[in-house]
Amino acid sequence: MQYTFKEMKDEIAKIVPKDIDYDVDLEAGDIAIITPTPNKFGGGDGLIGKIAKSIKRKIVLRPHSSIMKSEEDTERYIKELIGEVADIDRIYFDACYCEVTVICGNPGEAVGKKGINAKNIRDECGWLINFERISPIHSKTVHDVRGYRSAQAKERRKLLRDFGLNIYRPKRPGSTWVRTTGLGSYREVGRACHLVTTNESRVMIDVGVNIASDTDPMPYFTAPEALPLEKIDAVVLTHAHLDHAGMLPVLFRYGYRGPVYCTPPTRDLMLLLQTDFLKVGGAEGKRAPYDMEDIRTAMRHVIDVDWGQTVDITPDVKLTFHNAGHILGSSSVHLHIGEGKHNLVFSGDQKYEKSWLFDAASVRFPRCETLVIESTYGASGDFQPSREEANQELQDVISRTLQRGGKMMCPVFAVGRSQEVMIAIDELFRSGNIKPVPVYLDGMIQEATAIHSSHPNYLTRVLRQSLLKDDGDNPFTSKWFKQVQGRDMRESIVMDSSPCIVLATSGMLNGGPIMEYFQNWAAEPRNSLCFVGYQAEGTLGRRLQKGFSEVPMVINGHTEIVKIGCDMVTIDGFSGHSDRRQLLDFIANMSPRPRNVICHHGDYQKCSELGRTLREKFKVRTYAPQNLETIRLA
Repeated sequence: MQYTFKEMKDEIAKIVPKDIDYDVDLEAGDIAIITPTPNKFGGGDGLIGKIAKSIKRKIVLRPHSSIMKSEEDTERYIKELIGEVADIDRIYFDACYCEVTVICGNPGEAVGKKGINAKNIRDECGWLINFERISPIHSKTVHDVRGYRSAQAKERRKLLRDFGLNIYRPKRPGSTWVRTTGLGSYREVGRACHLVTTNESRVMIDVGVNIASDTDPMPYFTAPEALPLEKIDAVVLTHAHLDHAGMLPVLFRYGYRGPVYCTPPTRDLMLLLQTDFLKVGGAEGKRAPYDMEDIRTAMRHVIDVDWGQTVDITPDVKLTFHNAGHILGSSSVHLHIGEGKHNLVFSGDQKYEKSWLFDAASVRFPRCETLVIESTYGASGDFQPSREEANQELQDVISRTLQRGGKMMCPVFAVGRSQEVMIAIDELFRSGNIKPVPVYLDGMIQEATAIHSSHPNYLTRVLRQSLLKDDGDNPFTSKWFKQVQGRDMRESIVMDSSPCIVLATSGMLNGGPIMEYFQNWAAEPRNSLCFVGYQAEGTLGRRLQKGFSEVPMVINGHTEIVKIGCDMVTIDGFSGHSDRRQLLDFIANMSPRPRNVICHHGDYQKCSELGRTLREKFKVRTYAPQNLETIRLA
């Protein structure tokens, strides 16, 4: 049953004894009980449990401001209580949720025996307390996000209430129906954007940019279904890559003021990537469709949702994220619509194979009538090597290059592929299969790696353990990895004749620091250029893969022809996308298996071929629609 906010307050009033002081507020889809006597509400077996069981919604308990000490006094108390044993690094306050997070070297010691320290902090200071282990690599982005959210706590609190009032509004009359419209990434790769509409709600899934296009980079925001933008109920992001989240700030520039649901790693990574998108565009003289203030506005509206956590996002839609195996925090989106009317899964970009970084994409969902799946490698010949085969190919390329006394350039996406290749190189060097040489990281790679280190729960168990242990096994902090600090260091690396490896952004050779290495080293036969990620049509990377022997480049304001003499290699096994075999295996192992499959995020041939095979193999109804086509699902 869908309650209005007033109806929920009335139900709660029937359960809570009259002598207990409390108030009820909304935190988007969650119901907050705010009280000066939190101990009277108890846990799952107490009042909170009874309330949750009665109204069938998540209940969070928040302390009333009257029992909360100031941030300064609370920080002083925490340091006096656990300062020495906990090895405190930083303390962050978030008044929006009445929470304080202590970043420390010894979380176990900080909590205290049977949680005594955590209890004393709550009882003495009022704040809810979290302890987190220090990340082995400090992330400026994570630090900035925490600081910004703390500074914006009052406005965020108001926004959460507004979001909640929209979710728990009175339902509209009439029969129930569900449709989905493609606003981007249909019969193309890039600018992913879907609009799910019901008789009650409008939800946008992903808001991507077409990186390869200067003339048509945005999704179809002007489609009648999407307008007016301020009437969209919610935006959901599968992951942080620009082709899925790069145009989010545009929505806020043009009037959207609703919630943005994503995982915490997606939140941090998209801030990094969107900020860099502005910086790279500015350096190339391109006018971006948004500015930094739009990014900050979007960040205020983000609601963190972990994998497996179910949240109400509109009056008739519940959202659950599941691991998609693509990049850090990437998710398949499960939407439960109506009272069991329809269940819809957007796979996002996904990888159905365990990698060094991530577990394979999840295949278990509560229900699924319709699946919207990527088709990047969906054609009949799209088979990729395994991670082990890719590792061997990488070893061969590095060995050949270093034996020639050359340098290996590897254009990489800062997020995902960089970290995969770093782990592979670290393994080759540690094993003794290759004599170590300097590995230079240029661009956002180090910061993206730091964000990975800040979210260990989204990584494989083995990698998570290596990050948390202080025994020298952390592959991201090995001595051969060297961060390129500015233009002077880059120029000295370019001029140095000794062998080395360079991992640099951008991954498709369409800007970024990789261009400087490429223009200086591409002509030399002893060097290598190694692609490890997807090269979109229209990019310099794709032209080189097609065999161009020379390419024009703008150098110091003048167009010059750069001849290609270096060894050129593509290693497909590092891709974060499932190949055709993995896509078929993913659907074969889905539980439950969908009745309808919509193919997108691939050209027409790949979407059509994948759809035809799925029809024949699994007897499902398939679609390969164009952008702007609408499909009624229920």
